[in-house]
Amino acid sequence: MIEREPINRTTKQMIEDGRARQEALSKVDDILAKVKGTAHDRNGTVEVTVDGRGKLLNLWLAPEAARYGPDGLAELIVKVAAVAMDDATQAGYNKVALLLGDNLTYALEQLSGRAAPARRTEDGGITAEEFQARRDQRAGVRTEDDLDSFDPASLRSDR
Repeated sequence: MIEREPINRTTKQMIEDGRARQEALSKVDDILAKVKGTAHDRNGTVEVTVDGRGKLLNLWLAPEAARYGPDGLAELIVKVAAVAMDDATQAGYNKVALLLGDNLTYALEQLSGRAAPARRTEDGGITAEEFQARRDQRAGVRTEDDLDSFDPASLRSDR
């Protein structure tokens, strides 16, 4: 849902804001053309790279990919390409949000019918809060809860 703001600007300021948004929107297509998404299967047999529009940029197959057979390999390529497209889509929305802001980017998601992969909950998407928590965990950032549960007895003592 798009948040509404009370109008506290002059008509001239609103026109300038509108022109700035129009200019920013014109850059969206360029952003999507430059964004790339890459994915590979768990075994490292298939790797796919696509751009923000879904155009296949690179397909790499390991020699052992032939063991899947034609139908199995085709299915695997399609699945990996879908993940690569999700990666490109998310990267595109992340860059567009820097340019347009969250509210207008969310509106673009709604208009396009393609939600940002990070927002999708039905297929394993995560909330922004969960993403932040996972990122902090990977980066080793300590939270208040971590410090409260710290047990000094777990430290190694050389004495």
